[in-house]
Amino acid sequence: MAGHSKWKNIRIRKGKQDAIRGKLFTKMAREIIVAAKMGGGDPATNARLRVAIEKAKEASLPKDNIDRAIARGSGDVEGENYEELLYEGKAPGGVGVLVEVYSENRNRTVPELRHTFSKNGGALGENGSVSWQFKHCGNITIAKDQGDEETITLAALEAGASDVIDEGDGFTVITEIGDLHACNDALNAAGITTSEISLVYMPTNKVELERDDLLKVVKLLDALEDLDDVKETYINVDIPDDLFDED
Repeated sequence: MAGHSKWKNIRIRKGKQDAIRGKLFTKMAREIIVAAKMGGGDPATNARLRVAIEKAKEASLPKDNIDRAIARGSGDVEGENYEELLYEGKAPGGVGVLVEVYSENRNRTVPELRHTFSKNGGALGENGSVSWQFKHCGNITIAKDQGDEETITLAALEAGASDVIDEGDGFTVITEIGDLHACNDALNAAGITTSEISLVYMPTNKVELERDDLLKVVKLLDALEDLDDVKETYINVDIPDDLFDED
């Protein structure tokens, strides 16, 4: 993570976990399954599926795995019926936590989440308990070599973006949920290469914690992201990069 004061990095990406190739492949396959289930198995008409396939290819997920995941999501072959679910909870210090999961068995997923929260000083909450502190929106990242701030901002706003944030090492374009893929396509058509597009939960109400409590939050995030069903975690506090290197 870089630029920890920027909201987009509140979305935790744990390189330590992603180094475990099997878990990474599993999560990518589930994203493809859910994308195909929700929008059909043709990436030409299903933008979310197209993005999921591109990410999987970049991570070297075998083509057979990709094709099999598409077939499962489309209902062409039998397999796990994953649901995309969102759970809410509190981390130490009152930090709000949103957990996106892909689950084929809620009766297994919920107890695992509840146990992980309680074991690490947090608590799984009810729907609406912390989600009001986040905004669900589109997120497009652009490298610095694609243009200066004025160029990127003008192009993004013309493409339908609602905001552009200079992250130091790149730009983050914010869109409404329904405008995400159209904005990305317009940026590409304008000659701007985008590096990642996704739907995220942007914190709108942040808290501040002392270092000891921040370390407890990191410990909880590590434990949550080690669960097979967890896709992403989001928090409403800024965490310095160096805390993720501590045990």
